[in-house]
Amino acid sequence: MFVTRLISGIILVALALLTIITGNWVLYFTVLVLSLIGAFEIYRACHVREGGKQVFSLFSGKVSANKLELAGYAGIVLFYVALRLNDPFYELMAIVAAMMILLCVYVFTYPDYHAEQVMASFFALVYVGVMLSFIYQTRMLPGGKYHVWLIFLCSWGCDTCAYCVGMLFGKHKMAPVLSPKKSVEGAVGGVIGAVVLGIIYAVVTKGPALQYGTICGIGALISMVGDLAASAIKRNMEIKDYGTLIPGHGGVMDRFDSVIFTAPVIFFLSSILIG
Repeated sequence: MFVTRLISGIILVALALLTIITGNWVLYFTVLVLSLIGAFEIYRACHVREGGKQVFSLFSGKVSANKLELAGYAGIVLFYVALRLNDPFYELMAIVAAMMILLCVYVFTYPDYHAEQVMASFFALVYVGVMLSFIYQTRMLPGGKYHVWLIFLCSWGCDTCAYCVGMLFGKHKMAPVLSPKKSVEGAVGGVIGAVVLGIIYAVVTKGPALQYGTICGIGALISMVGDLAASAIKRNMEIKDYGTLIPGHGGVMDRFDSVIFTAPVIFFLSSILIG
């Protein structure tokens, strides 16, 4: 399992390097695909896929979708189209339009779907589609080719540092019911580790050390909430992993749970503190 996880991690880092360095359309479509896959995993976890008839099917039914799912995917695509217009007005309009599309499906197919499924569909659209898009949006900022890496430094970096410190010094449980293995000591180590990584990154790239360190510290705190939030959903839905797409890691939601929370924070902090 460790070898599989390690190999998958190396491939993920290589793909991240390729897509983020290239940027523009390559990163745009990569994040869009990740958003659609993540939404699929949420739909499956929250039982959205169990309502109505499957109207789309490929590979002997292994890939299928009902009308509510298709409306959710269409909403995510619509939002990403609006992103290319580079105007918050159109992005907001796309989100509102997506909500209306979901409600139209709910009304005109009643009683195929329950209200909880419609809410879960919109939740996935915002939670995965909108929030994950901030990877692309951060990359497109002035200086974004440097700022975007802070997302991964303070999410994956914090996770790694927290794990190491927790294993060595962890005694006090941070969330004993939700995640018994996480400790307060590990959390502190993760935040400090993320700050240090941010400063080192600033030195290497000749960027603003104070701003990068501050952004990584705040981002690390937020990333832990994102990790726990995704875990809480899994516990409520009684599943171990969101998927099996990434060997040794699970699904997109299992690997990008903290990134999803961190990306918007890095975007806004970079815009405010660095400009």
